[in-house]
Amino acid sequence: MQNMRIVKKPGYAVDSVDRALQLILLLQETEWLRVGQAAKALGVAPSTAHRLMSTLVYRGFALQDDQHRYCAGPALHPEPAAAAERALIAAARPRLEALAATVQETVNLVERVGATARYLATVEGPQLLRVGNRAGTILPAHVSAAGKAILSTLADEMVSAVCARQPPHGGFALTAAEVHELLAELRDVRSRGFAVNLGRTEPDLAAVGAPLASGTRPAALALSISAPLSRARQIQDPAAVEALLTCCAALRLELETQGHL
Repeated sequence: MQNMRIVKKPGYAVDSVDRALQLILLLQETEWLRVGQAAKALGVAPSTAHRLMSTLVYRGFALQDDQHRYCAGPALHPEPAAAAERALIAAARPRLEALAATVQETVNLVERVGATARYLATVEGPQLLRVGNRAGTILPAHVSAAGKAILSTLADEMVSAVCARQPPHGGFALTAAEVHELLAELRDVRSRGFAVNLGRTEPDLAAVGAPLASGTRPAALALSISAPLSRARQIQDPAAVEALLTCCAALRLELETQGHL
């Protein structure tokens, strides 16, 4: 028989780390988890559970749906789901590399998860001063260029439902005034075909994003070009935007043909 070792809780255990690891185990054992359930299981205040869960979401260990429930994130996905995501990224990467070479800036593949935008893959641009790898980053969809691009393919009623629903203990919910402002911005996005982010997610970052949309159903994915804010004008240049839109159209067709969409 293989030797067994009794494992005791270390005296130096960091409570926040231990609780985060307990949450990871809960996410692996349950299909959906709410903040109140997590707080009860950990024996902590809901606000503490929410902060821990938000950190797990940020690092990809959890995902939040439109109803503000949490499930295991990509870092905890079972192999079939992880394999499907890897296949999607592998299929998209040649197009991302070609676009990055064309515009000389960093290019990202992004998906919408509830009210958030999750960066699936990044191809960095060749310039010395450039935006780095953002794969695994999760941002509010209503501020990122890629997130707004995806939201623009939804009906206004759905955008309001996704972005204005109030989580029980904070989160990315918008006020009525903010939703009204967002809907006006999305009308402009639909009109020109791409979204812009100038310093809203990070002070020194600019981005343009476009959805992988078919025109018959909402998009789930988008591509974005990210650059230092000092080069914001270049990535909004008609040639750069046209390269982005052309890449999105070609990639959507390829992914549909290969069964990834």
